[in-house]
Amino acid sequence: MKRRSFLQAGAAGVAGTALAGPALSQGAAARTLRFVPQTNLANFDPIWGTQYVVRNAGAAVWDMLYGVDERLVPQPQMVEGHTLSQDGLTWTFRLREGLRFHDGEPVLAKDVVASIGRWMPRDPMGQMIRAIQQELVAADDRTFRWVLRQPFPKLLYALGKTNAPSCFIMPERIARTDSFTQITEYIGSGPMRFVRDEWVPGARAVFQKFDRYVPRNEPASWLAGGKRILVDRLEWVVMPDPATASAALQNGEVDWWENPITDLIPVLRRNRNIAVDIADPLGNIGSFRMNHLQPPFNSQKVRQAVLAAMSQEDYMRALVGDDSNLWKPLPGYFTPGSPGYTEAGGDILKGPRNMDLAKRLLEQGGYRNEPVVCIVAQDQPITKAQGDVTADLLKRMGMNVDFVATDWGTTGQRRTVKTPPSQGGWSMFHSWHAGADCVNPAAYSAIRANGDGAWFGWPNVPSVEQGIAEWFQAPDPAAERAALDKVNSEAIEHVVYAPTGFFLGYQAWRRNVSGITKGPLPFFWGVSKT
Repeated sequence: MKRRSFLQAGAAGVAGTALAGPALSQGAAARTLRFVPQTNLANFDPIWGTQYVVRNAGAAVWDMLYGVDERLVPQPQMVEGHTLSQDGLTWTFRLREGLRFHDGEPVLAKDVVASIGRWMPRDPMGQMIRAIQQELVAADDRTFRWVLRQPFPKLLYALGKTNAPSCFIMPERIARTDSFTQITEYIGSGPMRFVRDEWVPGARAVFQKFDRYVPRNEPASWLAGGKRILVDRLEWVVMPDPATASAALQNGEVDWWENPITDLIPVLRRNRNIAVDIADPLGNIGSFRMNHLQPPFNSQKVRQAVLAAMSQEDYMRALVGDDSNLWKPLPGYFTPGSPGYTEAGGDILKGPRNMDLAKRLLEQGGYRNEPVVCIVAQDQPITKAQGDVTADLLKRMGMNVDFVATDWGTTGQRRTVKTPPSQGGWSMFHSWHAGADCVNPAAYSAIRANGDGAWFGWPNVPSVEQGIAEWFQAPDPAAERAALDKVNSEAIEHVVYAPTGFFLGYQAWRRNVSGITKGPLPFFWGVSKT
């Protein structure tokens, strides 16, 4: 049976059997929003790692000093505002009155200072700020001062960006946890509190409205404005099987499915009780991430061999099916349609694929049949689809593939390991990057190439970093364009990672749910259910 037919049959066949749990009264059901996330919430430290599923949950629990709106402009969130000295070196911030953590304690400037201190080592922009920081101190309970040795005009964007790790504010006692050690206490000051006692990794996570949260007066827009929670309880129901999730949504056993696979969209659209739409017009960039520290991908020639051989069309059709409106080839790294988009240096990704060239590059790169340990999460449709294409691609190139089928939580753990693949490390894994994170180099952690400070894979390419520095320092749009061309060209030449293409994804929800907006993450504020 074809995959599509199997899934559609499964969606019908498991109807009524998707969930097991206590029945909810009509009133309780209306106050409880049941959400199917992209994958399991295996860990819950939004600073330790960069998985979107953790960031998505974290945005409900931990608040931010600033938050970007739908125009990607940072707006005050936990702060009343700030002042900046004339020389651009001293930033002074004042917290809003009445901010409380979920344990009832007030949010103080010392909590903010500790939280920023934990965030900076894990975030590329944070690392840049830390390198020029003179001091970061609490002036009083509601005021903190950040003094730099040179101006950093994009500081507010760093504090309010969507990409992980976001600068979430935690109590000082938690924020003092080393940045490379996971926290075990999940106390924030955001609009929802995490119900630790009901967390069953692999099954569900539960969040409750935080009644003492005081939203801003402005309308909500992405991570900015008034984050008003209109339900009492949010239940994340983990459903790795798409057919089961589809049946549960159609039966009303869940209310909102974050990323339904494309094969099931026709089934959902035929149900008059279901609404389907593109989740985020800025889309996503698929990622074939290689380990630059270990053979075989420590060789630039071997990495280039992948670019010469890979077909982005194969990857995209595996992800989104035959609808060509949902994807496009991407000879570069920046979001199509954004001002930063460029194809400079992208010729190796264009035109017919060249397997002969790929095999020559493998030989020139010194490949000697080492196992290529491919870590592929099976519970995440985006990574599974890409992984299947990669296994076939590498075998056709003549590489020795060690395909490790695992889950997304384990991938998140293992990709932090720098030891050789034979000692628990890895050669490559698949991921994806939201288009909102890839419009420019500011918050684009995956494009950074600063060695140990870079994202997993740890590329060390000074020319890429120089281009990024030139973009930050650019005095005008023409200089920004020249810097982006340089970043794109050098990143392709050294293969910081292999982009597998640009694609759009769907979200689906029952029509008795309102307030769902488009964006790079699910925003639970403003969402209600009747």
